[in-house]
Amino acid sequence: MEFQKNAANDQMKILIVEDQFIEANDLRYILQKADYQVIGVAKSVSQALELIEQERPDLVFLDIRLRGKETGIDLARELNKNHIGFIYLSANSNKSILEEAKKTHPYGFIVKPFRPKDVLITLEIASYRHRHSIESQSQQENILKESIETITCSTLKWEHALVELAKELQTYVPFDYIRAGYVKDDPNPLGLMRKNFDNYEVIDHEKFSKITGKSKQELLDLKENSPKLEFPKIYEGDVFNHVFQNSPIKRMVIQSFGLKSFLALPVRIENRGVFNFFFFSRNPAVYTNDHLSILTKLETILAKFVVKRNDLKSDKPVSTIKKKIPVKTEINSPEFCSMIGSSEKILTVFDHIQKVAHSDTSVLILGESGTGKEKVAQSIHQLSPRKNKPFVVINCGAVPDNLAESLFFGHEKGAFTGALERRIGKFEAAEGGTIFLDEIGEMPMLMQIKLLRVLQEKEIERVGSNLPIKVNVRIIAATNRNLEEEIAAGRFRLDLYYRLHVFPITVPALRERRDDIPALVSHFMDSFSKSSAIKIPQITDQALQQLITYDWPGNIRELEHIVQRAILLNADSVIKEIPLPNASKSSSEEKTQEFLVQSIHDNERDYITYILKRCKGKISGKGGAAEILNIPASTLYSKMKKLGVNSLNQ
Repeated sequence: MEFQKNAANDQMKILIVEDQFIEANDLRYILQKADYQVIGVAKSVSQALELIEQERPDLVFLDIRLRGKETGIDLARELNKNHIGFIYLSANSNKSILEEAKKTHPYGFIVKPFRPKDVLITLEIASYRHRHSIESQSQQENILKESIETITCSTLKWEHALVELAKELQTYVPFDYIRAGYVKDDPNPLGLMRKNFDNYEVIDHEKFSKITGKSKQELLDLKENSPKLEFPKIYEGDVFNHVFQNSPIKRMVIQSFGLKSFLALPVRIENRGVFNFFFFSRNPAVYTNDHLSILTKLETILAKFVVKRNDLKSDKPVSTIKKKIPVKTEINSPEFCSMIGSSEKILTVFDHIQKVAHSDTSVLILGESGTGKEKVAQSIHQLSPRKNKPFVVINCGAVPDNLAESLFFGHEKGAFTGALERRIGKFEAAEGGTIFLDEIGEMPMLMQIKLLRVLQEKEIERVGSNLPIKVNVRIIAATNRNLEEEIAAGRFRLDLYYRLHVFPITVPALRERRDDIPALVSHFMDSFSKSSAIKIPQITDQALQQLITYDWPGNIRELEHIVQRAILLNADSVIKEIPLPNASKSSSEEKTQEFLVQSIHDNERDYITYILKRCKGKISGKGGAAEILNIPASTLYSKMKKLGVNSLNQ
């Protein structure tokens, strides 16, 4: 395939960091032939840094293995600090090196020996992702500035204003606890402990005194004897440990709330000194230079916020903030599609939903079957400017190959036998809205190519027509497969993967968020009560503990069905025991199962087999497996065929 030259190519400056002369020269030739500007070739990290300082490149091709003490991964970390995109060049790197490289978030990988086609396609994808990253970052900054300005101009007293500020920042900077106050002469620094998505506990000086068992004066003395942190910085690892050892007041905060890292943002206030915002996390390695960058860009507007809000007396009336940008904070609201949970991992999902919703960026939702990926997609749509337009779902695993193109893009009358009239496809039906491609890992290769064109050109062609039709849709995709393994096996296109992987969201398995199970059980019991008019029994702690300790191969979907089944089978007013799939196994069988590691597909097959057994092989209709699994019968048939499940033998 000949690479399409364009006018922007010669504007993109590229640096090659490769210590092998022949490979570096070949790469330079490929890029220059395609009209890209190569600013130089560096053989080491030190040479690369010199070239970057002299003439900042737009993108870097970077060999993972370089001569000398510093590797390509070391340089990648510096590139991230300077917001310069890069593509790794790799040969036979072992798994641990590749895993370490992936943590630096490259725009792509090219495996040596590389072909011109691979280089140019990867570069095109990298350029696309870099451009969208810059646009997204700029949009995020504008949203934050406008939201903070609105809070600043309100008449909220300090505590309430700080809570509203935290709600805005939580989407962009992760934290479990915020502490805010002047470095000197601040008798009442405030802390906020995040309890849920939009729920904070205010920890004032008096409450902190009770938590720590120290008097207010003792806490002030500890603060006075602690080093002053007056520079923007991330504190984790050895740096965090150093502060823990040498700062009595930070040690007190860290020990009181179980914190393992933090980010400091000092804001200089004219005639008042330095005001510090500290963002703490229970995660030891959560903060990045991107978090630090977006906060430092907000320093001026945060200074204005501190001056106007901190100086208001606490007896001022609390007003309602009229936000210019609608930001929903109720997890049980229709916008969040009744998603439930307050665990760290699900809060991260909520934050990512809110962060990406306002843009048109493609989103790839990853996670096991039954984790609620479609609810995540619906939530993104409901929180976006497209919420009043269609939300169209396509289950890629249930679409026959010979009908896929017609279903996606429509067809003209007479395009094929049986095409008696013109029909529009799903993409036209979703005009102005969102299209959700579920199970995209099962999309046929030919459709992957056509979808890539839609992403690139934003246009489709109906079957039987040569006229392109412009479409304005946002694409959200989801899969329970490991797409990187699918790419390696030749079943999924690398270029499509990187087009979709602009903003990935990983939905945790239920066993990774067991703390949310009691709330989910309560939600499902209430929902079932409303829909069936059945009086819901109480559930004992012992029964609830059964649910918490079970491994849930079918995730939230399985939990919902188990709860409903327990209610229907229970003859008393109290549920004392939950009949779980493995409950009848002997202790030796359970011990074997404890150490049995299965793939996602094996778990899905076992779960479908279990449901089919409960339904005595019935698939569709009332009481059938499809109804219990809450999926169309056609989808269930497709899954059974793929997984090798035979309903006749159940």
